[in-house]
Amino acid sequence: MKYQGSCHCGSVSFQFDADEITSGVRCNCSVCRRKGALMTPYVIAPESLQLEVRNDALQVYRFGSGIAAHYFCKQCGIYPFHQTLRKKDHYRINIGCLEGTDPFSLPVEVFDGASL
Repeated sequence: MKYQGSCHCGSVSFQFDADEITSGVRCNCSVCRRKGALMTPYVIAPESLQLEVRNDALQVYRFGSGIAAHYFCKQCGIYPFHQTLRKKDHYRINIGCLEGTDPFSLPVEVFDGASL
């Protein structure tokens, strides 16, 4: 399936092709617990994510080991995706940022990022 998404203001938009999203993942690490976002159950390879950023809006936050990169729009503050700790340079997408996908209708798994 082709997925399209964006931050709230549209300064960060993206698309990717992937299997149908039938569930989501939440992480319980200190950052993800506070964000509360539901993420794709699979990672997206960097070459599969087509990204468009206007006004230099995409910013990154790193903590701990500095490997995981949590991206957000500096215009509206929305967190559209992150690069993962376990599979460097691959992305998990915030399902709430995807057009036509209801994050509240999906079953959820919890990833124990707090124990890493």
